[in-house]
Amino acid sequence: MGEMSQSVVAFEDLLNETFVNYASLSAKIGGAVKTHADMVSKAVAIQRQFLVLAAKSRKPADAALIALLKPTSEQIQQIQDFREKNRTHEHFIHLSAISESIPALGWVTVSPTPGPYVKEMVDASQFYTNKVLVGYKDKDKTHVDWAKAWLSFLTGLQAYIKQYHTTGLSWNPRGGDAGTGQSNGASAAPAGGPLPPPPPPPAGFFDEPGKGDDRSALFAALNKGEDVTRGLKKISADQQTHKNPSLRASGVVPDKPVVAAKPANLGPQKPAARLPPKMALEGKKWMIENQIGQKNLVIENCEMNQSINVYKCEDCVLTVKGKVNSITVDLSKKFSIVFQNIVSVVEFINSQKIQAQAMGVVPTITVDKVDNFELYLAKESLQCEIISSKSSGINISVPDSKTGDYVEHPIPEQLKTVWTGKGFKTDALESA
Repeated sequence: MGEMSQSVVAFEDLLNETFVNYASLSAKIGGAVKTHADMVSKAVAIQRQFLVLAAKSRKPADAALIALLKPTSEQIQQIQDFREKNRTHEHFIHLSAISESIPALGWVTVSPTPGPYVKEMVDASQFYTNKVLVGYKDKDKTHVDWAKAWLSFLTGLQAYIKQYHTTGLSWNPRGGDAGTGQSNGASAAPAGGPLPPPPPPPAGFFDEPGKGDDRSALFAALNKGEDVTRGLKKISADQQTHKNPSLRASGVVPDKPVVAAKPANLGPQKPAARLPPKMALEGKKWMIENQIGQKNLVIENCEMNQSINVYKCEDCVLTVKGKVNSITVDLSKKFSIVFQNIVSVVEFINSQKIQAQAMGVVPTITVDKVDNFELYLAKESLQCEIISSKSSGINISVPDSKTGDYVEHPIPEQLKTVWTGKGFKTDALESA
């Protein structure tokens, strides 16, 4: 049996130093978190097997590469689907932290800069891990350590890629034929054996796809619909090897001259099926989902220990009467909401054209990845903190102290950072 590639050994070291801790803490938390972690462990094991093959093989033809990446894409989809099926679970934030960043394993398709791509996945995860850190800071250290362990794995993966796969996945120009699935020897398990071996390839794993397959199918394998890729940052055309042939030179020297890639299929894509509308109280959570064109949605007789989750609603108006613990609006468009008193926070995430009106006391409002956000604050709401990130077009209107008319105040989107001699100071640039 040949000597294990240094890049594979380094990947195993990464797993033993960081991922094992995440898996162990997930098992300690148990329940859905452990189930989710088991799925992630399988995905990581599949990636390790793929890296072993790459270290021993020449870069395969596109059709064979698509087949080799199929187990990874299917496992990523399973991980993200599990999160969507457990939106009411008490550890939904934990599941979201993983689901939003697990596309990091798709770095093997990114060229020429896979490292920065993984950094974007770290940022996507941190939005949720920060909530875990704050929510469990004085309650349960296990959850705090869990969040840190997952981020440690992602940042470690970025460093690993920077060292061993700087401009894209490295193949072995003197290796065997990856397209046949043959290697020169069985791969050894990582030291300590933290991960179970991946399952054998399914029937037809290495079959040649039909004539209609082209390079775009490789990325389609990891981009299956809007629901699967919400955490996956898009790569510009000049960074995709199937649209910019000159980038192919950044990998292993090809066996034959590079030719222009076939154009991707530009025909209309079938829209993702929309689930039936839902408006129901499940335990202590109001679930408002998949509503379209409903202008008179009303939740009455709320209790302060209840929360409201709005998901994938479009062109709707929701009125919340009473005092609730929190409100979350996610993946919605042209959505308006009027609410009274809030115990903790109102969150707006991954949405467009949102209007919100606070009629009472609200401690905190967060706006993350939202385009065009209008907020109206009553006199009782003026003491709230508004935290925004990666958002644009934020305007906040407050009542004039004399006339009572609402006056609009745009929130700066640009920041200026200067060196003070001891550190950096960042201030918002006010609009002219």
